[in-house]
Amino acid sequence: MRYTPPLWPVSVKGVALDAQHRVLLLRNEREEWELPGGRLEVGNAETGQLPDLSPEAAVAREVQEETGWEVKAGPLLNTWIYEPIPGRRVLIVTYGCTVGTPEAEPVISHEHEQIGLFHRDEVPGLAMPEGYKHSIATWYARLHSADPRSETL
Repeated sequence: MRYTPPLWPVSVKGVALDAQHRVLLLRNEREEWELPGGRLEVGNAETGQLPDLSPEAAVAREVQEETGWEVKAGPLLNTWIYEPIPGRRVLIVTYGCTVGTPEAEPVISHEHEQIGLFHRDEVPGLAMPEGYKHSIATWYARLHSADPRSETL
């Protein structure tokens, strides 16, 4: 009998801030806020879909598809396991993102119910998995340590 290892879905997510240092979040069908992102694409020669060359490229593509924002993804912030429904576990990988035009309004795609921009102090009270909250806090902390004069982070 040949051993087949179990496969884990992987979802890559981005923490992106607008010009007012508000984090971009999307509301899903489970009535939770989440970071923009999704699965890595393997590509499809028949449809012309190109494969993602890296997790960071997948984050940039997903954020653009879901919100219209152009971002550069990196550094890695956090990895954690999420069980959105009983028995379904997903490996979440989060990256800090630099937004190319942070003053632009994000546009919601068909994939989500609502789009929101939240200040740092609003995040702890939101209905969202703790892993996302940890990733957001980590990105704010890194940005603040890079520019400790910034009071708005």
